[in-house]
Amino acid sequence: MNPAPSSFPTVGFRTIDLRGRALSPGELKRAMPRAAASAHSSEAAVQAIIDDVRARGVDALRDLARRFDGVEQEHPRVPAEVIGAAVAGLDPEVRTALEEAIRRARIFASAQVPTDVEVEVAPGARLTHKWIPVHRVGLYVPGGLAVYPSSVVMNVVPAQAAGVGSIALASPPQKEFGGWPHPVILAAASMLGITEVYAIGGAQAVAALAYGIAGTADGSAQPAIEPVDVITGPGNVFVATAKRLVRGRVGIDSEAGTTEIAVLADATADADLVAADLVSQAEHDPQAASVLITDSEQLAAAVVEALRSRVARTRHAERVRTALSGPQSGVVLVDDMDHGIAVCDAYAAEHLEIQTADARAVAGRIRSAGAVFIGSYSPVSLGDYCAGSNHVLPTGGTAAFASGLNVTTFLRAVQLVDYDREALREVATSIVALSAAENLPAHGEAVTARFPTAGS
Repeated sequence: MNPAPSSFPTVGFRTIDLRGRALSPGELKRAMPRAAASAHSSEAAVQAIIDDVRARGVDALRDLARRFDGVEQEHPRVPAEVIGAAVAGLDPEVRTALEEAIRRARIFASAQVPTDVEVEVAPGARLTHKWIPVHRVGLYVPGGLAVYPSSVVMNVVPAQAAGVGSIALASPPQKEFGGWPHPVILAAASMLGITEVYAIGGAQAVAALAYGIAGTADGSAQPAIEPVDVITGPGNVFVATAKRLVRGRVGIDSEAGTTEIAVLADATADADLVAADLVSQAEHDPQAASVLITDSEQLAAAVVEALRSRVARTRHAERVRTALSGPQSGVVLVDDMDHGIAVCDAYAAEHLEIQTADARAVAGRIRSAGAVFIGSYSPVSLGDYCAGSNHVLPTGGTAAFASGLNVTTFLRAVQLVDYDREALREVATSIVALSAAENLPAHGEAVTARFPTAGS
């Protein structure tokens, strides 16, 4: 007999029982645990901030810093001496950890750089697919409930590997640190060679990066913030909304939402390790999603019991309890691993752990996930910091069509077309026929004009 949805009560961690139900892919998506859509829209407020920054520049940034961050600013550019002091004061263990994270991230990012492709489709007809880095990028590193020097690494390293020559970083000003971003964030930026850092948070940071801020005539008192071509990095709903509103003006990586983890596990999994990983992501935010997908009732019950113990003793217990109790979290019971894989693809998790027998083979069958963590010794926390992979990943089911941050985020492909006279002549008749079919005869005439006589 299938258990009732309340069979595994703990911190509100609910159960969705899909066993014995033949659901279409669309029905599976609708059955997934998701947070209820909010009726509140931040778009109007965010657009007002963007318009204000565009109209008033630094004056608007000062007012917004005072309003949202409680700090007074003359200009948001972080002075070199402040960045230097942050590096000097960095805890040696944190510095060593960041150095290792950077080293591994550089290895993986360097391997991602695509090569140009050149082909000859016919004699004298050459086509090239050429990768070119964007000129300038703006990287956003959030503040708030936690400090994210790891996000500095995740944003900067692939941009540098892509060959981007100009990088600006923005992070919210912190009242307790003199109105500058958190020192660990500044230190991480310096370790990566980033000297252009701004103490700007939220939608106003996105606006300043997308549209730029004019400087004073002499360029000294108020240096300009030059507009960027691409903006990347996670943030709250206001940052995500701002990125959506400036998309088209600049490229963006994604509209990152609240973090999520799904764990596909069978009876061979260690329940305490599964619980530890669910808690690890739930501590990010009360809206974070933690989902267990399993074909084992016994494992589900054991994980829920382990959650009771872990939630009671974790530092951010209330935050974790709220996240695990939300509609975005819970157990999904499935018939078998084939069913579980289908559910994983329907959910399209930001982070997907595979803790099953033959985990590597199971992982190879997954089609939709931001990142897949294989086996008991590849927890999401590894990817958050030191795996070498990138932790800026698609959320909210967008992994079904979007990719995580990587080198190609900062590249664009340009097609080079190089035909000689005889190669063009070979397709001239086809071009004329197609242009006539589309009622665009001048297109064909642009080709025939190159061959003025029949005998040429």
